[in-house]
Amino acid sequence: MKLRPWIVGVAGALLLLFSLISIFTVPIIVQQQVTEKVQIDPASGLAYTMWRDIPVPFYMSVYFFEVKNPQEILLGERPVLEQRGPYVYREYRQKNNITFHNNYTVSYREYRRYYFCPERSIGNESDEIVLPNMLALGAALMVEDLPYALKLIFSTALKTFNEMPFITKSVKEIMWGYDDPLVDFLNRIFPGIIPFKGKFGWFVEMNNSNTGLFTVYTGVDNITKVHLVDNWNGIKEVNYWHSEQCNMINGTAGEMWPPFMDPSDSLTFYSPDTCRTLELIYQKSGWTFDVPSYRYIAPKTMFANGTVYPPNEGFCPCRQSGVLNVSTCRYNSQVFISHPHFYNADPVLWEAVDGLNPNEEDHALFIDIHPLTGIPLNVSIKLQLNLFVKAVRGITETGNIQPVLLPLLWFDEMGYIDGPLLHNFYKFLVLVPDVFEYLQYSLMSLGCLLILIAAVLGTVSWKWQIPVSEIPVSRRSSGDSSLLLGESNNQSLQQP
Repeated sequence: MKLRPWIVGVAGALLLLFSLISIFTVPIIVQQQVTEKVQIDPASGLAYTMWRDIPVPFYMSVYFFEVKNPQEILLGERPVLEQRGPYVYREYRQKNNITFHNNYTVSYREYRRYYFCPERSIGNESDEIVLPNMLALGAALMVEDLPYALKLIFSTALKTFNEMPFITKSVKEIMWGYDDPLVDFLNRIFPGIIPFKGKFGWFVEMNNSNTGLFTVYTGVDNITKVHLVDNWNGIKEVNYWHSEQCNMINGTAGEMWPPFMDPSDSLTFYSPDTCRTLELIYQKSGWTFDVPSYRYIAPKTMFANGTVYPPNEGFCPCRQSGVLNVSTCRYNSQVFISHPHFYNADPVLWEAVDGLNPNEEDHALFIDIHPLTGIPLNVSIKLQLNLFVKAVRGITETGNIQPVLLPLLWFDEMGYIDGPLLHNFYKFLVLVPDVFEYLQYSLMSLGCLLILIAAVLGTVSWKWQIPVSEIPVSRRSSGDSSLLLGESNNQSLQQP
């Protein structure tokens, strides 16, 4: 059967047309599918399940700064610290009280629980560490401006309860609380100076607790608003700070972000732990577990003071650049937040103590996010707690401590997609789109090839079908001898 060039050409043209149409339609279909799947809607499947019960294993690694020279510090010498840890806790997060509203928002409380992981830790919860007595030194600063008589009462109480400026406690006691008679005394003599009763611990309020009532947009009516916070605890701005911009509650709750991200976008989220909105900036594109991702990091201005970065003036009164004064939202205790080891901070901070070595690899926080869906793939949020200490006149227990911002601990909350979840993520959001892309360009190449073959076949067929009378004279006289011979023979046969 003879292959007709026009059939080949039509087949090639159809393949080319189909591939061109798919190049424009497939991204639209993918966008529609992503839009449907990332909404906070029980019918959306995977994304809703991930949002409701985060399947990613989270771990909190805690590093303590043990004080090696407590007596010398009381004499006014420079603190010497030694990092201990990590002490690692498995963190479980679950949303409860999920309530959908008519204005395309949903409210919920997210509860956190922590369990010690000895297999991941360097040490045990029974390890004892020498640390600043945050309760005594912090309360000393709180009563600094009170009349001398009241300060004398406070100092006498410290002696009575054998409260020392530096204490030796186990990791478990430091984290989750220990009984201290000073707590009851302060609540009785100085009502309202501390906001808690019973045990005192640095993380005692975090375990089996929630981060407040979040109300976020579901994205059902507008996908660009999905996960954005509408209000927190019924308010749209806090009152901890001294400017409208600093008090604003912006971005998401820090778990997921709207899809279809661009490098010009930033990751903005409200953090109840830091009492403010935080913003991460794009650093680079790459691959996380073979999935395309954008890496976002903290800008150097995140904890900069108002002198270095004027928009942060509302977070002041400030100390050196690189630390955030959270006393206004932490019961007026002189607690400051920073990056670990005062990374990205004024060098005078980490030079004031021995034992710190700030560097990007160990101390920079980051989030790797899948830009198509806005779902984080790998997260490492690192923050440090610091206590401002100094000698307080009238309270002899503070000795001659020189004013210094003393690091207490830093922690790394980390989690990453793994296992079946990562497999499904890769299959549907990486492998399938890649297959479609390869198929599109393969069909386009095949269509172009068939059109080229049809053109060649058509040219050859056209040449074979040209009549002799239409062949140019020049070709007949000098080109094809067989034609000339055939013509001569014909003439001889026609003679009588």
